[in-house]
Amino acid sequence: MIILYALSILLANITLNKFIPLPVFGLLSVGTIFFAAVFTLRDRIHQAGGLKAVYIAIALALLVNTVAAALLHTPLRFIGASFLAILVGELADTAVYQRLIHRSWWTRVLTSNAVSVPLDSVLFTLLAFYGDMSTRDILQIIFADIVAKYVIAALFAFRARHAAAQAA
Repeated sequence: MIILYALSILLANITLNKFIPLPVFGLLSVGTIFFAAVFTLRDRIHQAGGLKAVYIAIALALLVNTVAAALLHTPLRFIGASFLAILVGELADTAVYQRLIHRSWWTRVLTSNAVSVPLDSVLFTLLAFYGDMSTRDILQIIFADIVAKYVIAALFAFRARHAAAQAA
């Protein structure tokens, strides 16, 4: 799960500046589609291996993604934005999840995502695109990222929970 977690972030970072215009309002980064899986993967790592495993996964993802971005000649602005957004968002999510460790899995997942998804989306988008894109485009990216991450993360969480229930 840790390797899948790091690879999901890597795929998200490779496709972070490619956008799909949404029909009503929003510019969806292709990277968001991959990154949404990260939230559920991290929660599954937390559940299976505890807090130490989550910290190892976050550190590995940061290392792999920073090295890969440098090798791919990713602009430093994107590398820095990604590194900080991952670090802050993932640690915030982990802290909330850990604080609710004795609650139901759904409560932990939904509450931690309620904190980390907007935090990650706003932080990354502002650091990566402020000054290069219009305010309207930045707001569209933030809106689309938050909605897509919630929907995709919920689908992954539902699927993971359903698979776990069937295995039991």
